[in-house]
Amino acid sequence: MSVNNIKNDLKKDFLWYQKAAEKNDANAMFNLANGYYNGEGIEKDLGKAFHWYQKAAEKNDANAMNSLALCYKNGEGTKNNLGKAFYWYQKAADSGHVGAMFNLANGYYIGEGTEKNLEKAMQWYQKAADNGHVDAMFNLAICYNNGEGMKKNLGKAFHWYQKAADNGHVDAMFNLAICYKNGEETEKDLEKAFYWYQKAANNELASAMFNLANCYYNGKGIEEDLEKAFYWYQEAAGKNDLNAMNNLALCYQNGKGTEKDPEKAFYWYQKAAEKDHVNSMFNVALCYNKGNGIKKDLEKAFHWYQKAANNGLAIAMLNLALYYENGIETKKDLREAFRWYQKAADSGHAGAMFNLALCYEDGEGIEKDLEKAFNWYQKAADSGHAGAMFNLALCYEVGEGTEKNLREAFHWYQKAANSEHVGAMFNLANGYYNGEGTERDLKEAFHWYQKAAVSEHADAMFNLAFCYKNGEGIEKDLKEAFYWYQKAANNGHVGAMFNLANVYYNGEETDKDLKKAFCWYQKAATCGHVRAMFNLGFCYENGKGTEKNLKETFNWYQKAANSGHTDAMYNLALCYKNEEGIEKNLKEAIYWYQKAANSGHVGAMFNLANGYYNGEGIEKDLGGAIYWYQKAAVSGYTNAMFNLAFCYKNGEGIEKDLKEAFDWAQKAANNGHTGAMFNLANGYYNEEGMEKNKKEAFYWYQKAAEEDEVNAIFSLALCYYNGEGTEKDLEKAFFWYQKAAEKNHVNAMFNMALCYGNGEGTEEDVEKAFYWCQKAAENNNANAMFILALWYRNGEGIEKDLGKAFYWYQKATESNKINFENEFCNECKKPYTNYQWCQQCNSKKFQQDFLKWTSKNKYVDKFIQEAQLNAKNNYEVLEWIPYNKLSNIDYYDKGGFSEIHKAIWLDGPIDSWNSNKQQWNRCNFQTGYDVILKTLNNSSSINDKFLDEWKYHYNCQKKSFSKFIQFFGITQDPNNLNYIIVMSYAKKGNLRKCLSDIIKLKWQDKLQLLKKIILGLKVIHKSNLIHSDLHDGNILMSDNHNEIFIIDLGLSKPINDLHTSNEIYGVMPYMAPEVLRKNLYTPASDIYSFSMIMWEFTSGIPPFIDRAHNHQLSYSICNDERPEIIRNTPKCYVDLMKRCWDTNPSNRPTITELEHEISEWIRCINKFYETNKDENHIYRVYDVNDKLYDDMLEFVKANKEQTNMEFVKANKEQTNISTIVQTHSQAYHTSRNITEFIVKEDSECLGYIIGD
Repeated sequence: MSVNNIKNDLKKDFLWYQKAAEKNDANAMFNLANGYYNGEGIEKDLGKAFHWYQKAAEKNDANAMNSLALCYKNGEGTKNNLGKAFYWYQKAADSGHVGAMFNLANGYYIGEGTEKNLEKAMQWYQKAADNGHVDAMFNLAICYNNGEGMKKNLGKAFHWYQKAADNGHVDAMFNLAICYKNGEETEKDLEKAFYWYQKAANNELASAMFNLANCYYNGKGIEEDLEKAFYWYQEAAGKNDLNAMNNLALCYQNGKGTEKDPEKAFYWYQKAAEKDHVNSMFNVALCYNKGNGIKKDLEKAFHWYQKAANNGLAIAMLNLALYYENGIETKKDLREAFRWYQKAADSGHAGAMFNLALCYEDGEGIEKDLEKAFNWYQKAADSGHAGAMFNLALCYEVGEGTEKNLREAFHWYQKAANSEHVGAMFNLANGYYNGEGTERDLKEAFHWYQKAAVSEHADAMFNLAFCYKNGEGIEKDLKEAFYWYQKAANNGHVGAMFNLANVYYNGEETDKDLKKAFCWYQKAATCGHVRAMFNLGFCYENGKGTEKNLKETFNWYQKAANSGHTDAMYNLALCYKNEEGIEKNLKEAIYWYQKAANSGHVGAMFNLANGYYNGEGIEKDLGGAIYWYQKAAVSGYTNAMFNLAFCYKNGEGIEKDLKEAFDWAQKAANNGHTGAMFNLANGYYNEEGMEKNKKEAFYWYQKAAEEDEVNAIFSLALCYYNGEGTEKDLEKAFFWYQKAAEKNHVNAMFNMALCYGNGEGTEEDVEKAFYWCQKAAENNNANAMFILALWYRNGEGIEKDLGKAFYWYQKATESNKINFENEFCNECKKPYTNYQWCQQCNSKKFQQDFLKWTSKNKYVDKFIQEAQLNAKNNYEVLEWIPYNKLSNIDYYDKGGFSEIHKAIWLDGPIDSWNSNKQQWNRCNFQTGYDVILKTLNNSSSINDKFLDEWKYHYNCQKKSFSKFIQFFGITQDPNNLNYIIVMSYAKKGNLRKCLSDIIKLKWQDKLQLLKKIILGLKVIHKSNLIHSDLHDGNILMSDNHNEIFIIDLGLSKPINDLHTSNEIYGVMPYMAPEVLRKNLYTPASDIYSFSMIMWEFTSGIPPFIDRAHNHQLSYSICNDERPEIIRNTPKCYVDLMKRCWDTNPSNRPTITELEHEISEWIRCINKFYETNKDENHIYRVYDVNDKLYDDMLEFVKANKEQTNMEFVKANKEQTNISTIVQTHSQAYHTSRNITEFIVKEDSECLGYIIGD
């Protein structure tokens, strides 16, 4: 049927209804009203509809009554009038109209048109439901469910939900699903819940769609299906279900059921939030906070947290509080933070309760109140908050806000640990380990350490490693200990870093690896671990796992010291004292010794005492020294006992008391101090502080000897030799002499020689006797020198050698311990003027021979004759040596102004007069005597001035036979008539050739050689001369005694003989700046030259060997350029060397000052090694001022450095500077005339020539 046909039919129906209504037909009136109401068959007209409903109602038409009530209710066709609406609902209901019954029930339920009356509402819902009204069934179920109008009855509620649902009521389907889901008055049945959610959802109910999506999402009542969950969330969201929008956003955020899409997630969160969905407000805030799906905007995050909080969301209140607490996009406001924590806590949020407790504990935003903090921790803990359980346990453990109760603390640690709180697991383990709050149980402790460690708790890893290491609660397992130390260290546990470093350092259950040890010490130290700082400093100091770096050593010792590490304070003091990594500062050293001493460091007490004793870094105070020696001694420090004994013995800082001295020496000796043992023995032997007791003396000599105290070894040998304190035993005496001699005890060497010579305690052995006598002599034992001279003279145990006999007699004489006044001349019977020499008789014999020889030069003859007449010993004799008495003449070297040859002098030099044979005894060794021939170029017509050099040399030689090469006489080459000087031969050659050996010597030996040069130079200066050409080529070394001989005084002049010549001669690097500026030579110019030799002793090469010796070098020297200081050279040595090469001659030390300073160094160094045999600075060296003491330690340290570097030889070929530095082709090492060269370059040198 077409629409037009329907419309035509409705018009016809309307006309017929109208006609019937006009005839008072109630049913027609009702239908006519419906036509006007719905605009069916006639134009819509609510007024007329109301009119006809009213008319029909008045004729008792129940349907009309209900419709008329609706018109009154809704104000349709008439004014709104709820009272009349209620009246007509009731009339219709009373007339059996089911819909009116339902509407009447609604009126009673909500109080529309009548007073609210839930019981009557319930009655009418019941009547309508009983009459099949589906909505009434649903509402009746609601009433039963809520107990409205009757007693609550969930069973009847379920019944009517079921009936309404079965009749197609969508909301009832939804509520029925909830009943099945929650098991309300029916068995819980998730599958049926799902069924009814699905039915309701299929009927377009958004909330059902949402719950259906939840079922799919969580797999409840149906297999999990995230895609379907996403679909239904999307469907529900499309119907404006806010919860669905929120969950749809979650799906997009987490990629559940769809691809991850943060932007779409934010879109749906925002959509729901803008419709006042509180959780979505919170989620929008999170998106803005983290920048998820939208640009990060903390201000907007704050806004949405605030909105959600104001809408009662506890977690939003919590986050808002955090924003206020931390001042995020709002002014920091702890009070406001506290207020929101309180609101959230009051809303039951356990996290907020926890934070609220923290506020009370810390007094943030509220006055500090530990009791309230405790209460809120308790509430949060009761609400299952693990962190609160942990903090509650802490409160009980320390008694904060409540009484201390370790059992309760343990209880809550246990609860928190069972709630997977890792910190609680650790503390629970500690409780078991220490037996706090429970019985001690190492197995349980291990169990919980392990649980916490597996959960990445670094402290637990560390303690677990400790358990494995020590076998506590588990079998000992060092590998597992190492593993867990490593894990803990990698997780930032500083103590574990330190222990791991120790493991690598000591090689415990892993290969020793100093580099890794260093790395972990460094990490721990950087994290503030004090002991690691100290160990790191130690590594840098000793080059363990890293390159040696004293600056870093100082840095880390300082950090550790400032952090209270006592050993670091002590080591820091040593750095300041020994100038290691920091400029020397004795005051700072004392400051840190004092700090360490006050912290109980015994070594610091001792060193502080030394500071007071020597006035180093603090005013000298013997009383203060005694105080700290005493404190250190009482604390068991052996060296302090020894020094305290010394002070008592000598009355230094305290009244002299030999008994106290003895007591402390005995204590030190009993503690193994070898020096004290020796002193104690001397005390018993010499009756100092106790009765003389040679047996006790012997006992302590023996104890000290067994500890390798060399002086005690020697004294013990003497006891056995003389039978003092023990039975005489020459074999044991010999044994201990030998031990002492092998340790370079000089007197022991001499006594060894006597034992071998006399067959005492050993078989007689002349060769060994000679060997030890020579060693003793070479070490300046005067008696040994004298005996050695006798043996050489008489050929006892060695081939007869008058030259060497004379040498050793002269050495013995120089010692001032031997004289020859008891020896007489065989001819005149008067005492010898010197060893085997009678000047009166011998001068006559020389004079008798004057006519037997001539040099054919009056100046030469006069020079030789005067020398012979005035010779006081054979060393002062000069001879005219016939050229034919020289053989095997070979070219040897070339000097600046001469040519050198080596030859054999067949006669040899005069030794003494043989009265039996009436001839001179000569040193010719049967095969002749090795000599050097120095040819004087162009000397055929030599004059007196030409001989000046040799006169100077001869005069100096007479004053010190061992400092200048011996000048035997003169000869003449018959071919060219050049005169030739005959000198003794030094087998080792010049100093330059020996430098590579010299730099390997210990510093005390280097200084001895330098002193010999100084003594020779001193003779020159004392003779009112200047050498003027001192360099390494003009200094010779003997073959066996390391004697130093100065030669070539060719440029020497008397100091008062002004240089009138404009010519400049020499080897440029050794020439003083003032000489290069054409100023006069002075003794200070020789000191400058000596400074270059000092430098060579540190480098092993001549200075400026890699530079051309031209005007540029001359210019550089005048402008203060000097050779580069060699690393590890003692600072005091460098300072002296710099003074010697100072540009200003008046700033240079004199030769006497040089001798004194270097002699003092030698004395102190030798004393150190006598006192400290193992080279460890254990025993204090006395009778040395603070400056010398520090200098001494610098040399000792340099010796150690040299020893430490010797391992290089074992691993690779030794390289030294001389092999690295390339010699320049224009570097000249012999004296030459450089005047013309310098003058020619005057224009370039103007700057320094004018400078003076």
